[in-house]
Amino acid sequence: MKSNLHIVLLGLILSVSLVNADELEQNEFEEDLLDLYGDEVTISIATGTEQPISQAPAVASVITAREIAAMGAHDLDEVLETVPGLHVARSTLGYNPIYTFRGVYTATNPQVLMLVNGISINNLFVGDRSQVWGGFPVESISRIEVIRGPGSALYGADAFAGVINVVTKSAQEINGTEAGARIGSFNTQEAWFLHGSKFKGVDFAFMLEAKSSSGHREKIVSDVQTLSDQALSTSASLAPAATTNGRDNLDVRLDIEKQYWQFRAGLQRRRNAEIGFGVGSALDTHGEYESDRWNADLTYHNPEFATDWDMQAQLSFLNTSAEVGEDVFVLPPGAVFMDQVFPDGVIGNPEVWERHWRMSLTALYSGIDKHTVRIGGGYNHSEIYKVKESNNFSGQLVDISDTASVFLPEDERKNQFIFVQDIWKFARDWTLTAGIRYDDYNDFGDTWNPRAALVWSATHDTTIKFLYGQAFRAPSFAEFRNQNNPVALGNDELKPEQMQTFEMALDSRKFNDMRLGLNIFHYEWKNIIDFISDGSGSLQAHNQGKQTGYGAELELDWQLTNALVLHANYAFQDSEDQATGEDAGNAPHHQIHASIDWQLHPQWTLRPAVNFIIDRDRPPADNRDELDDYMLIDLTLASQSYSDQWELKLGVKNLFDVRAEEPTDASFNISNDLPLAGRYVFTEINFNSK
Repeated sequence: MKSNLHIVLLGLILSVSLVNADELEQNEFEEDLLDLYGDEVTISIATGTEQPISQAPAVASVITAREIAAMGAHDLDEVLETVPGLHVARSTLGYNPIYTFRGVYTATNPQVLMLVNGISINNLFVGDRSQVWGGFPVESISRIEVIRGPGSALYGADAFAGVINVVTKSAQEINGTEAGARIGSFNTQEAWFLHGSKFKGVDFAFMLEAKSSSGHREKIVSDVQTLSDQALSTSASLAPAATTNGRDNLDVRLDIEKQYWQFRAGLQRRRNAEIGFGVGSALDTHGEYESDRWNADLTYHNPEFATDWDMQAQLSFLNTSAEVGEDVFVLPPGAVFMDQVFPDGVIGNPEVWERHWRMSLTALYSGIDKHTVRIGGGYNHSEIYKVKESNNFSGQLVDISDTASVFLPEDERKNQFIFVQDIWKFARDWTLTAGIRYDDYNDFGDTWNPRAALVWSATHDTTIKFLYGQAFRAPSFAEFRNQNNPVALGNDELKPEQMQTFEMALDSRKFNDMRLGLNIFHYEWKNIIDFISDGSGSLQAHNQGKQTGYGAELELDWQLTNALVLHANYAFQDSEDQATGEDAGNAPHHQIHASIDWQLHPQWTLRPAVNFIIDRDRPPADNRDELDDYMLIDLTLASQSYSDQWELKLGVKNLFDVRAEEPTDASFNISNDLPLAGRYVFTEINFNSK
């Protein structure tokens, strides 16, 4: 870490001699940059304002709607798996995604902040996106912005290991009608309808996406109940049997915009969401979840509010639920639990409803020469306003909602924050971005999180970045307030997790048909929250443990010919549990992704893609065999009509039907892991009235 600081200081010293560069040279230099980067995509989440990605003070990726369509992706997770340094693992609960940035892996994955149109959708209960996630369809997505590394200086809590921002399409982008349908393996049917138009100066966009699927049915050879059966001479386990992954999804979005005002609203409805492996890593063929996630936001943005002032005010609302549709079996019929046989199985039905109100005011001031100052503040009010639970832990299934025995009390969290950021272009080819944010919480205290980024345009085609940032992760309510839980109890004395990261990044476009990127990072993760024994047989949340990690990411985009474009990236990481000196586990040390866009004919495009996951260790105290490497190959063939209004797409995921697995929780110590989907074949047709 010291060596990185020395590099930053050296860059600052060298830059002093350039502050008084000739104005004519400055103009010529900026014209060269415009010629080279003129069609480059921009990113907004690095500073809160639009910037070319090569100049943004962060290690970032942007995937556009056009790129999403070219890769044949059906869900957000398929897109994110192509980002270097980000691996999408899976949870045993409903196969929920675990977005693993640079070796930061936990089962509930609260260390990643997810935004939709710049607004957080992380929840209070466990800190993830939702325990009834059910996927995120891609047809309404305009672009996906991803930052690897900390973002708390701008976004506060949970912008820890990484930030993902999903930007939905506007009326101007749709500009007419888009519609399509897809059928595929696992009894999957999908359909979507998008419409964008302008009426009396008002832009309207409406987006609807629907999906029904039985889900893949990969076999589980043994589960946690299998081990219990062996120890107790029972035969309750349902294994060997298939996982259950069916669900019905409905996603609706509305976007209305006029001049400085924009109103957006949406619903993500999940029904018949099957359990996956099972909530306790014991197969459950009966349980189902459901959820409604409502959101709305109103934004006033006036880039010419006053001389040199750009103002934005925003108010948003999110209501989300995790409900039980059919009784959830923690253990199957005939299982032994707490020294008692449960002929009907161990049933646990926890349900949570929460809502979030957020308001913020941000100002951008450009009246100081060579400086762009961004200041802002806001207030967030979040609450778990309803908790329900029924279980049969005492022998009979009873509803214990609104009693002292419920697993989680209803409660609220209040957060006030302020931040300041300065983008200082102090020399012709040097820019320093520095900022800090202060957050104050009613339940666990306050925290300061700074950042600094030095961006050096070394030549007109090469940019070098030196980055430093701190981040924090707020304790979830499950960690803070869990009660009456025989497995895991909360702790109201928890402190937030902390991380500091040093990075250096290179972006080179030495040749017009090639882009090369290289990122090097080192992080230190402290105050890790984990559930450890309290001496009475239960587990309680505590700040304990520390993890360090380092690695590198290499990216290549190369137009080999007019008809062939190669996209490839390689990521390496090594993370160490400081308490044991061993590998932290579960995350791949090496990850390779590559694809080729091959224009077979003006109307035909073929895209082969490969994803190679290599070398995953078990975490300390997990003595199972190491996870096998896997390589998945996909093919997508698209045909565009001569009018460009119709498109036919054929594709196959996991072409060779490879058995691929993601890790299960070490605490269960079961013999096998979580199998991913086998071969999936699909046909798709799209219409666009543009």
